[in-house]
Amino acid sequence: MSRARVARRIAAAAAYGGGGIGLVGVGFAGVLLTEAKLAEHTLNTLEGQPPRADGVYGRDVADGDAAPLVLGVLGDSTAAGFGANRARETLGALLAGGVASVAERPVRLTVAAVNGATSEDLERQVGVVLPERPDVVLVMIGANDVTQRVAVAHAVRMLGEAVRRMESAGIRVVVGTCPDLGTIEPVRPPLRWLARRASRQLAAAQTIAVVEAGGRSVSLGDLLGPEFSGRPEMFASDRYHPSAQGYATAAMALLPSVCAVLDLWPGGVIEEHPDAFRGEGVLPVAQAAAEAAGRGGTEVVGAAVLGSESGPRGRWALLKHRRRRTLPDEAAVAGATDLPEGADGADGEPDPGPSGAPGDDARSGNSHAVGADSGCT
Repeated sequence: MSRARVARRIAAAAAYGGGGIGLVGVGFAGVLLTEAKLAEHTLNTLEGQPPRADGVYGRDVADGDAAPLVLGVLGDSTAAGFGANRARETLGALLAGGVASVAERPVRLTVAAVNGATSEDLERQVGVVLPERPDVVLVMIGANDVTQRVAVAHAVRMLGEAVRRMESAGIRVVVGTCPDLGTIEPVRPPLRWLARRASRQLAAAQTIAVVEAGGRSVSLGDLLGPEFSGRPEMFASDRYHPSAQGYATAAMALLPSVCAVLDLWPGGVIEEHPDAFRGEGVLPVAQAAAEAAGRGGTEVVGAAVLGSESGPRGRWALLKHRRRRTLPDEAAVAGATDLPEGADGADGEPDPGPSGAPGDDARSGNSHAVGADSGCT
């Protein structure tokens, strides 16, 4: 069965309340992935909590009189920045600094993501950020749904409901879909193949649900695959969570879409049109979701054809491969203010981060990678 067809079945089950549908091999893969994860953590366990990155970023590059944009981050330990040593190395801080540089406005970051979260926790997390009235919310979720064997249709439904709730409140939403669990070094073939298959099928189903709910998705799976494979520096010491370099790679893929949803990304209306030379186009959402799951950094957002949002094969969706452009050095997330006591940037001392995370001195400049010119994704 094609990935598009599987994703469509899961999304349909989620929309109509089905909770028991699973992916081919996912139940088996989930058990084995959990065992692999536990075995891996016995080798080098990270303890503690992610660095606390909430605060205002970009005051040194922005108009001091401008009201801050508000960025919320929901999801699991990766969204929270677990594995980073310092607040400025977390995904949320990197994105807040990057958005501040592009917008030339400060950005207030609110992180509701927590370690171990599944899609079931999104309802609570949305309740945390709604009072902050964010302009845009980034959601990264899915890995724990696979490893904890959450019913896939249920996980997709929870994500879709969270996106719909925020979009209905006037909050724009960008979802980084399930990462490629096949990149985890302790997972060997055939488990690696099963993990990759489960991750991509879930990511495709998530994309359908997100687009149907009015948000946009960005695929992380294939992006993190080749760039992380065989590169231990991309992982924290547990070889499961990203390191500062890993988070910078993810931030490079997500920043253009976060800026685009705020109408900040360079290029204006022309940039929003599909470019056939970059493999972009308007497709049925299930087909766009399947293609995005196989190519990292791919954005999928709802579209209209001849004034209609749906065609014979369902909702139309625009598939984009946004260019990454060089940003000023200020995007390196320096100058954060109003951080919690003890967080990096509040008193000049680094947040201790999770115990066991790799040292920082060899990668102190990696936050600049958010603005690195890596060409077209």
